[in-house]
Amino acid sequence: MELALGPGEAHLHLLDHEAVVDEPTLQACDALLSPEEQSRRDRYLVASGRHQQRIARALVRTTLSRYAFDVAPRAWSFRDNRYGRPEIAGPVEGLRFSLSHTAGLMALLVHRDGEAGVDVEDTARITRPEEIADRFFAPAEVEELFSLPAERRRDRFFDYWTLKESYIKARGMGLFIPLEHFAFSFAAGRIAIAFDPRLEDDARRWHFALFQPTTRHRLALARTEAPGAEPGALTVFAAHPLEAPQPRTLSARLP
Repeated sequence: MELALGPGEAHLHLLDHEAVVDEPTLQACDALLSPEEQSRRDRYLVASGRHQQRIARALVRTTLSRYAFDVAPRAWSFRDNRYGRPEIAGPVEGLRFSLSHTAGLMALLVHRDGEAGVDVEDTARITRPEEIADRFFAPAEVEELFSLPAERRRDRFFDYWTLKESYIKARGMGLFIPLEHFAFSFAAGRIAIAFDPRLEDDARRWHFALFQPTTRHRLALARTEAPGAEPGALTVFAAHPLEAPQPRTLSARLP
């Protein structure tokens, strides 16, 4: 199945990697990995980590080849930027991707234009979100979080956390950007961002969206456009590392 991206468009591929367990598929995924990827997979001490790495790298390779169908999945090469984010080194230029995975869900965002990032989190994995927020979030976010009733704070924490992760992934800098140097706010169903002047970024160029792809997971997207322009279309697929992606629906979560 060949896929194409129009101007400003992005495609989001979602996969429950824990459901990919049959041995022929796993062997086929392993065969797609470069020696470096195989070595990285084998460094994981826990079997679930090795499985996640195997499926993630295979999914990236086979999905990219659906946009550049004359490139075999095994032929892609990658490099890390100065902050450690993997990027396409060849043999085709112009495609960009962002990958995120957690227990039970993997998300791969493919685009051509601007900056974009995706983050997905398992909302069952953090037991004391208020403590993390108090340590890492911007003061305005902490104030808003603690103003909520206790039963709503966990949901709001993951709104903030996934949005913040999606932004630093879109920038390609990860935690080299201090999380307290930018703050999200929610008003009238709109997600807004404000920056510490030290970040030298323009809030007008950023667009964000929140989703709940399963009852257990929270997902956020960050995308840039020219200031004042609306983001291009987003198409969502149910993915598989070896099989053709299938269109699926994904409703936005209103903060």
